Amino acid sequence: MKLNLVMLAAMSAAGLVACGGDNGTVAPAIPEGTTVTLALLETTDIHANVMSYNYYSLAEDTSLGLERTSALVKAARAENPNNVLLDDGDTIQGTLLGDLQAVTKPIPCGETLAVHKVMNAMKFDGGGFGNHEFNYGLPYLSQITNTDFGIPGVSKPSGTCGAPAFPLVLTNVTGVASGKPIVQPYTLLPRTFSATQPDGNKLDVKINIGIMSFVPPQILEWDQKNLAGKVAVSGVQEAARQYVPELRGKGADLVVALSHGGLDPSTYSPKMENGSYHLTTTGIDALLIGHSHLIFPKGKETGAAALDPSFAAFPASAKIDAINGFVNGVPTVMAQSWGRRLGIIKLTLAYTGGKWVVQPARTTVESRGFKYTDGVTNIAADSSVAPLVANEHAATIAYAKQPLGVTTDFEMSSYFSLAGDVTAIQLVNQAQLAYVKNFIATSSDATLASYKSIPVISCSAPFKAGRNGPSDFTDVAPGASAAAPVGLQVRNPGDLYLYSNNNLQAVKIKGSDLKNWLEASARQFGQIDPAKTSEQDLVPSYGTIYNYDVFYAEDNALTYQIDVTRPAGSRIVNLTYKGKAVADGDDFIVATNDYRAGGGGAVPGIDGSKTIIKSPDANQTVVSNYLTAQGAATGKVTLAGNGSARSWSFVKVATAGPVILRSAPGHLALAKRNGITAVTAEGALDASGFAKYTIDLSK
Repeated sequence: MKLNLVMLAAMSAAGLVACGGDNGTVAPAIPEGTTVTLALLETTDIHANVMSYNYYSLAEDTSLGLERTSALVKAARAENPNNVLLDDGDTIQGTLLGDLQAVTKPIPCGETLAVHKVMNAMKFDGGGFGNHEFNYGLPYLSQITNTDFGIPGVSKPSGTCGAPAFPLVLTNVTGVASGKPIVQPYTLLPRTFSATQPDGNKLDVKINIGIMSFVPPQILEWDQKNLAGKVAVSGVQEAARQYVPELRGKGADLVVALSHGGLDPSTYSPKMENGSYHLTTTGIDALLIGHSHLIFPKGKETGAAALDPSFAAFPASAKIDAINGFVNGVPTVMAQSWGRRLGIIKLTLAYTGGKWVVQPARTTVESRGFKYTDGVTNIAADSSVAPLVANEHAATIAYAKQPLGVTTDFEMSSYFSLAGDVTAIQLVNQAQLAYVKNFIATSSDATLASYKSIPVISCSAPFKAGRNGPSDFTDVAPGASAAAPVGLQVRNPGDLYLYSNNNLQAVKIKGSDLKNWLEASARQFGQIDPAKTSEQDLVPSYGTIYNYDVFYAEDNALTYQIDVTRPAGSRIVNLTYKGKAVADGDDFIVATNDYRAGGGGAVPGIDGSKTIIKSPDANQTVVSNYLTAQGAATGKVTLAGNGSARSWSFVKVATAGPVILRSAPGHLALAKRNGITAVTAEGALDASGFAKYTIDLSK
């Protein structure tokens, strides 16, 4: 017996035996050089898009939806039997389905969210959080994840609530009172995978996959009303450096970061919104990212869209390979949004020196879209998904069709909002402006009362203007038409103002602040060279279109021009209010949302310190109530009164070559009807399905 123990110890030291099989038995030894290939599969920014359906237009949309992602997952699993499916957050909010289940008719504890039902059926292995998970408040989030956050005053219903059947992690958010993570900061996923020995024979091996999850620190600003005084958020690097060693110490063979943030290679700050780049220096093995709704790496399907300009513009020193999918040598993937892609990191690990080591040369990264098979046809939906959420889907459609009691005589759209069309923006601005003026006029607060003589203006962005593809545009049909025979419906305010979580706020600013704000908005445009003969894109990327604020004042009293031939930061000219040039010291009150008022979008000087009104009402509700009030007063809203006041225009310039604006195809006639004369022709489709419209900047 003594000799056997000595021999066993020697064999173990030489790596000839291994213990700790799943059933407590002695596992076979792993020969040096054994390899295992596994796939990390990622979804991100689902935003409650379960079905391939647009509730705002009441129409099928085969370019999105988890029911089609499920088909991608099944195909990827067939190709990669060793796999783990993970979600990177922003899962529960973003469609009328999400709003219905959270706000209009909140689901009880005993039920599971529609999106989680489907994810459970898809057998997700783990998930993280995004910033929009906090939009509906901590009590709701606690319930639908069946998690006690340990936060005083926040409790989920007693008993077991419907929730994801897979572990959720959140690494950089702690409770203020407890100082502890509100959700487990990481977890280990032990998996048994088939490996290949040096002699070619197969061997089952256990791989421990550690997962972590990070959200932007800005959640404290964006959801201040839900989070202030309750949670704290640390920087992604600080949190990772605290927990990566713990994961390794607990046996993690592979550490995967789920980071709900884009790639920003600028100098690190714990306050960075898109700090994912800096996670690659913390000892992780793979990086799954989101939040930006972009494709990383470049799609590999035939006819894939061009590399996003934000990636193409990175300096070589950043070490971001957006073609093959590596950041500082770490395999990295972003699967766009709305279920339109599946991230696939196919890793090969080699057993070397008693541990599993990633082989970068044998690792591939893909952000796979619906057209991956032939570059033309969207993959068919997984037929098993629709029956799981049939009741919720039908209830959402019924909810979307409820009438508001008001009609329109014009089409409110955002197809050409970057060329001057305000049909989908002016009414939002009017609603916000009216709300703030009334708030000040009826307030008993002495300070607010002293502001009654200060001009009130409003700003709003075209939130749905191509960020998520050519089907992602606001388009509210005229009331009492074939498309909307009963006039405007519940679904329409959500089309005009996408974010149901935004609350209306107002800031008091100076004329200099207004100028800086407008300059920040004008960053959306590319710099046009009038002498250039080749094609130039007026809007190179729709990635941050939600930051393109359009300003409005009653009677179109505020006007300004944008000179796109100038560099960003010096484009705003001829800024006037009531025909007089705006001076740096002039006072204005701006109606906006809590995201912008609190610093969202990095507008210089707009950081929460200038906020004078924090409304309890959501912007979307303000728009809905305004429409209802218009219906009660006049029965309709009109193009003349609510959709044709253009506060801004381009400085006229002739260009030697074509300037184009990408938008949804088939809407040239609409541009002409709305008087957008700069749009002169519709060209061919690009690889993403956008039409390339010619823009004549001399008109």
